[in-house]
Amino acid sequence: MVARLVIAAPSSGAGKTTVATGLMAAFAGRGLAVSPHKVGPDYIDPGYHALATGRPGRNLDAYMCGTGLIAPLFEHGARGCDLAVVEGVMGLYDGAADQGELASTAQVAKLLKAPVVLVVDASSQSRSVAALVHGFASWDPEVRIGGVILNKVATDRHEHLLREALGESGVPVLGVLRRAPAVATPSRHLGLVPVAERQAAAVSAVAAQAEQVLAGCDMEGLLALARSAPELRAEPWVPEVAGRLHSGGSGVPNLPRSSAWEVPPAPAKRMPTPRVAVAGGAAFTFSYAEHAELLTAAGAEVVTFDPLRDEALPEGTSGLVIGGGFPEMYGAELSANEPLRKAVAELAAAGAPIAAECAGLLYLARSLDGRPMCGVLDADARMSERLTLGYRDAVAVNDSVLAPAGARMRGHEFHRTVIEPGAGALAAWGLRQPERRVEGFVQGGVHASYVHTHWAGSPEAAARFVEHCA
Repeated sequence: MVARLVIAAPSSGAGKTTVATGLMAAFAGRGLAVSPHKVGPDYIDPGYHALATGRPGRNLDAYMCGTGLIAPLFEHGARGCDLAVVEGVMGLYDGAADQGELASTAQVAKLLKAPVVLVVDASSQSRSVAALVHGFASWDPEVRIGGVILNKVATDRHEHLLREALGESGVPVLGVLRRAPAVATPSRHLGLVPVAERQAAAVSAVAAQAEQVLAGCDMEGLLALARSAPELRAEPWVPEVAGRLHSGGSGVPNLPRSSAWEVPPAPAKRMPTPRVAVAGGAAFTFSYAEHAELLTAAGAEVVTFDPLRDEALPEGTSGLVIGGGFPEMYGAELSANEPLRKAVAELAAAGAPIAAECAGLLYLARSLDGRPMCGVLDADARMSERLTLGYRDAVAVNDSVLAPAGARMRGHEFHRTVIEPGAGALAAWGLRQPERRVEGFVQGGVHASYVHTHWAGSPEAAARFVEHCA
């Protein structure tokens, strides 16, 4: 059984990432094998978690993957570990819009039977902290708040007032952290700056977070709380069998079953191993660990390349996956790498399968903010002041290398760009909420869209993609 904690907060901005990452690094520094997890679709925080633990940061998203996969995915990631730390998303009880508790930190904590540590920004309160903690602890009796960590505490006197107020709350104080600029992580238009863009500074920040946690938290009390979690009784998710087990369904237990998904029978004779190149580097940092695992399980050889540095695709590339990231921050460098842009365009023209999400979509466009990109798509992209954000319930409009027409997947949009397609483009998805619209591109072997998807929720997508590559 893996000891586990969920790090939550009353709202965003309270310091969850600082505390969660600091705890991961501090426990790892004590010799424990720590499994890092993040609730929701966030790609950036798991990068810091991986830096803190030396293990892949993994997301637990009940909207995209379904409630039934949360415990199996957790067990898959935490296998062989002594402790798992799960960082929450937004406020403890905040989830998918108009979906009740779905995809909230509270729901994931209940699915994992994990105690919750509430991180409270105490910078502008004293006695009121007791009312706030009492309200969160009593709101849902199935959520067990096992302790509180007070963040941004100003002075010894301030700490005394807070501890005194919480003395009768029944929720123990397991940590007090003072204001510390050294542990802060810089942000910009879509959240924290990813690790890949500030490697040395990120290492220093994580080390400072660990030191702050060690100095201010009851490490033995937190470990005892984590070990008090009951047995989970869930079988680990296995990528090698995931696609077959979900055959004929939507992949997500929350969604109606769909006859559109079909996993082909295993071939009578072994096909050659297709080589799938996955974009990485500082410009393309958004990727779920399970995607590469599913591609490998489906029979592909997965190799990475960096569009900022590499002037050619990996030799023998038969398929291409270009995930999300920040191409707008590296537009000049991406545009300047003309040999690689040409190689991507030639691969697409040859009909090779290409799956691109958000940043990948922009990279395949004709231009981004006036700079030439790969020119695979008859479309131009530009930065915008408007933030597009939220979960999406999507239906495939046209057959593609990822999904047959009519198949349903769930995803998430998060960007400040717009793309203007030329006439006659085939759409990838029909979105059902929050408003009905079509988006994305299906063109030859290309599937490009703003919608980020988690293939663990629809593993048939990876199997279908590899089949097309082979």
